[in-house]
Amino acid sequence: MSPVLPQPAAPGPASDPASDPAPGIAAAYASCRRLVRSSRSVEYSVMQLMPAALRPACWAMYAAAVTTDALVDDEEGSPAERAARLQAWVDALRAELSETGSSPVGPPVAGPSRAGLSQGPGGDGRDRGDPVRRALADTIRTWQLDVETLTPVFTALREDASGRRPQTWREWSLRTQAENTPWAMWCLTLLTRAGVPTTVRQEHLEAMPAFLDGLYLTDTLTDLASDLGRGILTLPEEALAAHGVPEADLLARRWTPPVEALIAGLTEQADDWLEQPALQRGVHPGMAVLLRTSTDLFRARVRTARRLGPAILHRTAELSPAVRLRLLAPARVRAVRAWRQAALVQPAEPVVSLPEPRREADPAFLPPVPPRPHPSGERAPDIPAERLPRHVGVIMDGNGRWAAQQGLPRSEGHRVGSDATRDVVHGALELGLSHLTLYAFSTENWRRDASEVARLFRTMHDTLRDSDLRSLDVRLRWAGTPEGLPVDLVDALRQSARDSRHRTGLTLTLCVNYGGRAELVQAAAGLARAAAAGELDPDHIDERLLAAHLPHPHLPEVDLLWRTGGEHRISNFLPWHLSYSELHFTDTLWPEVDRRDLWRAVSTYTQRKRRHGAAPVVEGTRV
Repeated sequence: MSPVLPQPAAPGPASDPASDPAPGIAAAYASCRRLVRSSRSVEYSVMQLMPAALRPACWAMYAAAVTTDALVDDEEGSPAERAARLQAWVDALRAELSETGSSPVGPPVAGPSRAGLSQGPGGDGRDRGDPVRRALADTIRTWQLDVETLTPVFTALREDASGRRPQTWREWSLRTQAENTPWAMWCLTLLTRAGVPTTVRQEHLEAMPAFLDGLYLTDTLTDLASDLGRGILTLPEEALAAHGVPEADLLARRWTPPVEALIAGLTEQADDWLEQPALQRGVHPGMAVLLRTSTDLFRARVRTARRLGPAILHRTAELSPAVRLRLLAPARVRAVRAWRQAALVQPAEPVVSLPEPRREADPAFLPPVPPRPHPSGERAPDIPAERLPRHVGVIMDGNGRWAAQQGLPRSEGHRVGSDATRDVVHGALELGLSHLTLYAFSTENWRRDASEVARLFRTMHDTLRDSDLRSLDVRLRWAGTPEGLPVDLVDALRQSARDSRHRTGLTLTLCVNYGGRAELVQAAAGLARAAAAGELDPDHIDERLLAAHLPHPHLPEVDLLWRTGGEHRISNFLPWHLSYSELHFTDTLWPEVDRRDLWRAVSTYTQRKRRHGAAPVVEGTRV
């Protein structure tokens, strides 16, 4: 059965606003459409994937978001004056909603107006000629939306008007959520009122914040040059501090190594936040097309920003028409088919209406604590940052053999090994490592005794829930597949990644149910699908393109591989990333390891000469 979208009751927007008989409304919606199309062309393209009956409401909402944001970003006036302009606009919107009739709309405008300052016919300080506000008020009345939903938006915008930059990523994210989530929820309400099923599951609510953060960070990167031109920085101070970037360097548009590292980190972060496949599960096919296309478009913008290099400080990172056409043309066809022909999707999992309350006492939501010193009092070696390996991979081998030597069950080796893991993570933070990847469970480990595997998974679950690790400045990622894993372990891995996404210290990747060959096969399959769809030329496939199709394309190459337990092989661990790794093997069984073993491995690494295939240079002569 195909969904049938009812037209909203008059005087609401129909699929063609110009056909609406209400005087002035058609012009107001047309003005919003022009504003969105000229100022936010990518977002406008996404809106065109919505059902036709809902597009005018989307234009009105987004135009209102652009207009109110422009009021507080205007360089004219003090922060108090900018906040007053915003409040005048909000007051005028409330007054217009309280009227039973319709006030006349002035000539359409092409951009955000200084709303709320001019004296309209009523002489009450309200700009009765603002078509954006007129269209938004009509949308609210037509679709029976609750204007109080926008209270967090206007509160956050008043904070923006003060000019105070967020200090931390968490503060930045909370402000982002306040400014964007209400609009997103209104879009879901529109679909529901139009007869499209929009059941919301817990995984959607958990993935949405990261997705919105990714959208907003992408916009920040896209507009970085124009913001710098106005002397504005919207990035949290924590982001600059993490890379040692003086604010003056960015405002002066100086491309220094720390600035380069900052941009690389921001593009990686945005790309990571945008990829939220959980949002597309269990939703109507039309919504799945819209979300997938939004992700593809914004990730393409991130790639554009990354490719610009120093030019990102001087010009807008916009998509080329060819890239937009390649992504949007098939999406438009799929969206039309989905809205008109696809069978309705009913989610199999329980539906929830509200997210779980944020656990403010949970260490994951508190400022990170410093790593705990080693009991011996020994401190990490003082190694200059430029000599540290960027990425250390560890094969933690020997848990079972250690337990057997002690006359204990193998599962006890995994439990004691988890203590070693905690200590090594503390040591990595002390040392200043940026990436640490631990091989916790391979796809080949399923051959072990079932009871041992079950106990190992329980140990992993308990370790992930341990407040000791969650309180550190560690951003956790998971590499592997969920097939066969216990549901509670999969949930713990995903939840830990979500909760720690704003941490800026060590990036800890856990390889659980991971196989290196499998991820290469997955990348090859992705390239094959893209070639079959005509999205790329097989003759142009190179290493960079294959790496981009890996499940974790932003995981840097491994500089140092350390394996314990006396074995001398890589065991299907990160084969792509290990191509030029320095190898370090030790006989110590993993439960007997502590952070000092990591420090010794890294110290050994710093003494090696890495040439990546080049010949050594002796006394200025290449031999």
